Amino acid sequence: MTSIINDPMALLVLVGLVSVACQLLAHRIKLPAILPLLLAGLALGPISGVLAPDELFGNLLFPLISLSVAIILFEGALTLKFEDIAGHGSMVRNLCSIGVLITWAVATPSAHYALGLDWPIAFLFGAIITVTGPTVIMPMLRTVRPSAKLANILRWEGIVIDPIGALLAVLVYEYIIASQHALSHTLITFGSVLAVGIGLGAAAGFGLGLLLRHNWIPHYLRNTAVLTLMLGIFAWSDSLAHESGLLSVTIMGIWLANMRNVDVEDILEFKETLSVLLISALFILLAARLDIQAITQLGWGTVYVLLAIIFVARPLSVICSSIGTGLAWRELALLSWIAPRGIVAAAVSALFALKLENHGFTNSGLLVPMVFLVIISTVVLQSLTSAPLAKLLKQRAPAPRGILIFGASKFARMLAQELINNKQQVLIADTNWEAIRETRMANIPCYYGNPISEHATRTLDLSSIGRVLVLSPYRQLNPLVSYHFEDLLGKGAVLGLSNNEKEARKSHQVSESYAQKLGLFSEHASYAKLASAVAKGASIKSTKLSENFGQEQYQEKYGSRAMPLCAIDTDSRVHFSTVSKGVKSKADWQMISLINGEES
Repeated sequence: MTSIINDPMALLVLVGLVSVACQLLAHRIKLPAILPLLLAGLALGPISGVLAPDELFGNLLFPLISLSVAIILFEGALTLKFEDIAGHGSMVRNLCSIGVLITWAVATPSAHYALGLDWPIAFLFGAIITVTGPTVIMPMLRTVRPSAKLANILRWEGIVIDPIGALLAVLVYEYIIASQHALSHTLITFGSVLAVGIGLGAAAGFGLGLLLRHNWIPHYLRNTAVLTLMLGIFAWSDSLAHESGLLSVTIMGIWLANMRNVDVEDILEFKETLSVLLISALFILLAARLDIQAITQLGWGTVYVLLAIIFVARPLSVICSSIGTGLAWRELALLSWIAPRGIVAAAVSALFALKLENHGFTNSGLLVPMVFLVIISTVVLQSLTSAPLAKLLKQRAPAPRGILIFGASKFARMLAQELINNKQQVLIADTNWEAIRETRMANIPCYYGNPISEHATRTLDLSSIGRVLVLSPYRQLNPLVSYHFEDLLGKGAVLGLSNNEKEARKSHQVSESYAQKLGLFSEHASYAKLASAVAKGASIKSTKLSENFGQEQYQEKYGSRAMPLCAIDTDSRVHFSTVSKGVKSKADWQMISLINGEES
């Protein structure tokens, strides 16, 4: 295909702009970003003819895709910790082992008989579509709001199965390449690929882990150094044993993730920038290479394969994985429906199809369109129907009313405890270990770390959180947390303490848009004043109002000694007091206030 635009710079900028636009659209419509990216690629490539990746990149296209897939597999492998497999219940463990094998066993013959794929390509197709992945699961969970138990299973299945499915696909591909020769040569070639891939990957993971553990790489260079070294290992491994590079970087990532005293969380953060630009652009390019005619020629066989994957493979893997777990049939029904495919499946299929074409596999051209159809079908179908199905099965959690408190000061812990005593769901997050340790000792649910970090995005279940209170002393981090969660939860969902900056120089004041989010509790309720009040013996107390003891009588009793914090109505909804909107409590409401001095 020849592009209708001849300026390479204009095409590259166009891909970048469309990538960002797709990410923004996905955020707005609460769908996985891969869906608009693939549709945009189809529109720019085979439909309009604006973009022709082979013509634009020439001989660089194959190395670009190879390196991008290496980055994706390495990042996915960094999330695979063996303790996660054992630490999140037998259902997650079974789905990532038994479930993978069942999906593979069902998809492979379906693709062979319905599409006429050769057995090697069918086996590879089956291995690739075993992967779901967190990038497609997380947005769906926020929209569907399944029960906490099911959300936890689906989230951890996506995280753990990502590298496991990718590793299976790599191993199947390596065997296909090796099997072109006589049996003895096949075994030797496959054995050398495994030896180099596993050996070099483990050695590189161990060596890099030592560098990170002893801080021999400056912190500002960590992400860049790790990324560059990983790509170097990928190229070196490929030069030692043809096609062993992907296996090496996968093993390298798994080794690093499970090495003691090695913090890989900051390494994972390079994925944010890469996924927005490099990886987003990659999927537009991959979709732009698709041949619409090849898709239409697949015929009704595609429907049979999709039906087998969605209605046979997934339910069967869930049922077999659930033996002995005690899950009810309604829970199993919802788990059986939610299994969208994502980034790893798309990237790996495109790379392997290119490589297999070079090795003379004629059927390999069907691999990419078929995998992309599975991705688009599962994401669209399940995104549109999962929420109504969860509601029908009575497995949908109520509207999110949970409260996330950023900052684990003594005041924050006291407020959290009082809210919990009133049957409210509360989670505290802080980067201060001592404060989190005190929170854990008080048996308050908490998260040690930055709540807007990549780690928090992957591991924290925020589907039940509807409000965020910013009570921390971190003046630089508070605005970032506020904007992040307001973007996620909606306007008015984030409240913060006053900074008392009216007298400060204009150059030292916060922006007007951020200042509007402040004013929680009172104009004078700054972090310092609340901490001071608690240090002087102030307590947080709940009082139930009645017809005879209403808000007026409450104010008469406590006067200026009481700072109203919030009120809980008869429907168990929390109404926080702010500078712009005080709390007007009614009979049978619980009034929660900070009381200074001795109670009368």
